[in-house]
Amino acid sequence: MFGRLGAWCHDRRRLVVVVWIVLLVAGNGIASSVGDAYRQDFSLEGFESTDGFALVKSNFDDGSGSPVSGQVVFEVETSINDPAVRTKVDALLAEVAKLDGVTAVQSPYGPAGAFQVAREGPKAGKIAYATVNLPEDIDFTTATAIGKKIRALVPEEPGLRVELGGFLFAEFEPPSAELFGLAFAVIILIVAFGSVLAMGLPVAVALFGIGIGGALVVLASNLIEVPDFAPFIGLMIGLGVGIDYALLIVTRYREQLHAGHDVRESIGIAMETAGRSVVFAGATVVISLLGMLLMGIGFVGGLGLTASLTVAVTIMASITFLPALLGFAGDNIERTKWRGLVAAGFVALALVGAGLGAPALIAAGAALAVVTIVAGFFVPALKGDVTHKPAKPRRETAAYRWSRVIQHRPWTSAIAASAVLLVLALPVLGLRLGFSDESNFAEDTTTKQAYNLIVEGFGKGSTGPVYLVAEVDGAEQVGKLLAVNQAVAADADVAAVLGPQPNDASKPSAVRWLVTPKTGPQDEATTELVNRLRDDVLPPIEQATGTQVLVSGLVAGNVDMSQYMTQRLPVFFGAVLALSFLLLMVVFRSLLVPLKAVVMNLLSIGAAYGVLVALFQWGWLGSVTGVSPGPIEPWVPMMLFAIVFGLSMDYEVFLLSRVREEWRRTGDSRTSVADGLAATAKVITAAAAIMVVVFGSFMLEFERTMKMMGTGLAVAILFDATIVRMLLVPATMELLGDRNWWLPAWLDRILPNLDVEGHDVAAAPLDEEPEELEPQLV
Repeated sequence: MFGRLGAWCHDRRRLVVVVWIVLLVAGNGIASSVGDAYRQDFSLEGFESTDGFALVKSNFDDGSGSPVSGQVVFEVETSINDPAVRTKVDALLAEVAKLDGVTAVQSPYGPAGAFQVAREGPKAGKIAYATVNLPEDIDFTTATAIGKKIRALVPEEPGLRVELGGFLFAEFEPPSAELFGLAFAVIILIVAFGSVLAMGLPVAVALFGIGIGGALVVLASNLIEVPDFAPFIGLMIGLGVGIDYALLIVTRYREQLHAGHDVRESIGIAMETAGRSVVFAGATVVISLLGMLLMGIGFVGGLGLTASLTVAVTIMASITFLPALLGFAGDNIERTKWRGLVAAGFVALALVGAGLGAPALIAAGAALAVVTIVAGFFVPALKGDVTHKPAKPRRETAAYRWSRVIQHRPWTSAIAASAVLLVLALPVLGLRLGFSDESNFAEDTTTKQAYNLIVEGFGKGSTGPVYLVAEVDGAEQVGKLLAVNQAVAADADVAAVLGPQPNDASKPSAVRWLVTPKTGPQDEATTELVNRLRDDVLPPIEQATGTQVLVSGLVAGNVDMSQYMTQRLPVFFGAVLALSFLLLMVVFRSLLVPLKAVVMNLLSIGAAYGVLVALFQWGWLGSVTGVSPGPIEPWVPMMLFAIVFGLSMDYEVFLLSRVREEWRRTGDSRTSVADGLAATAKVITAAAAIMVVVFGSFMLEFERTMKMMGTGLAVAILFDATIVRMLLVPATMELLGDRNWWLPAWLDRILPNLDVEGHDVAAAPLDEEPEELEPQLV
């Protein structure tokens, strides 16, 4: 089927390319006209924080019931109550309240103003803030636009400083690190292929995949709950897998050309072999990402669904768009002139400049590329073809020799590799899931400046207060609840308690308190305080008064969300692990091979988790990474798990299928491992190097979660392609020998047959192996 599809795309290559171009242009045109509606609801039905928000919303008319808000923070030289200052602040807040999308503005001069003016320390009366409430279903694009409008309203007044606080009003720059990663991908592909044209095809497939996938993400955000960082995740994944999958297919296509097949036959065989593998590996990534729907959280499921859309589009581009491009390239894919090679290097330089935001570097790289191409028509040295070294016989390669070394010391290699991964995974024992706060923003941002002012005027805990709310029946019941103040204030981690504030002084139906912790929103002590209030401090008072006091607010909501996601992670992990085991068992007709694959993948992912904890939670190398210590975002482990497990299947299938092919042909379990490793080492190394560079480049991003995801993916792929594939796989397969391929007869009969690599199509033994070209330039 895949071979026929490849041949069909070759024969109708003009139509296929035009269709993909139309899809790219039309998709992005429709997405631009419709617009995005990114949003994420951190409230969970049936949780205490959600019930508290609802109670406040229904009883207080100041808009404080909304968990979606930002702050306008003021610092004055005189006093916030100075008549001249108040006139300016009131005028600004009045204009803010008129903005579309603003539901309420809680002024420091309003009924709850006592909570919003610094009362102690050197900044008493000089720092204050107003809370700007937005609709609960607002998307981040609209919220960011409101923040820009507020900044435009701020007057330039001597002695008055205004900053905007909160994630919703933060200034997020679109990621540019993908250009930096793309530049290095160009270089790696040139080294791997030795051909500019062969390099350009995987890049084109990746760009079309993420271009159309990005449009689908925008459209999906109008139908389901999709977080604002979903496009960045899709971009990261699409760029990595797009280049990776196309690399496998192009490599197999070139092998068939070297074996003497014509272009059409080579495309068909490449699609019947590597194309099958790509579809299988991509389907595994899609299914793993869709497993996030099991979490039962709107924005998490939306994140997994939209990321899977990008991967699905990339798969389609790999098996249709790429064969059409190969049809245009034909035999010329093996030819590269020096002018093209040098120009490609300058293009990579321009991409580096774009990623770093250096206009001079962009201009220099682009200009030198154009000059090189023009000069190439006149300078003999640039007009000539690049020559390649002939490839070494497979059993003389470094990969083959390395495998034999490992196989001679399998126990030492397996124990050493496992020990390294386990040591790197040790920090996972201290993993703490939670949402980071504004302290992680760069110092020159208004978000961080606002955070610093709030801390200076109100204390660190004031950046994330905890709200208590209770439903009452009259003033008498409010009096009984004064015991809440004394009990809560007695807690060692509470800085202040303000309240109880009734919604109606004459006939109250609800009261609320503002509890200021001594620690910040992301600190573990604050999480422990929320749990302690619920479990120990408030229950005796609730029992004595017969009134339930709910612990709510954004901090409590984040605690509920983090704890819920932590509880659901085993379900998600179990589903992905079980699916991976079953798929590999069907593919390789073995019980031990999939079991080893699952265990080894767990080791590499565990090591990646450990690196994340050390860098982002403990703050190791913070001066280098630009990361402040904080918790690990709750959605990151599951997203990392889904992506890495899917991508690991790609390398697993590509390597082990070649090993099994040799084993079935020769019956020698020892040499089949070395032969399989030697046959796949170059392409796995190149693919992994591209993945590591593309994902690792996101460490240069400003946004903390992007840094975290990029680092986790890069480290996991690095460990998987080196320690796992180069050490653990050959060592464990040597130890097990023929038992690797053991499968009970009764199970073999009921399992479906799935030939992922299409080995029946083209599988040359070593003595008939086609000549390859070594991708090293001379």
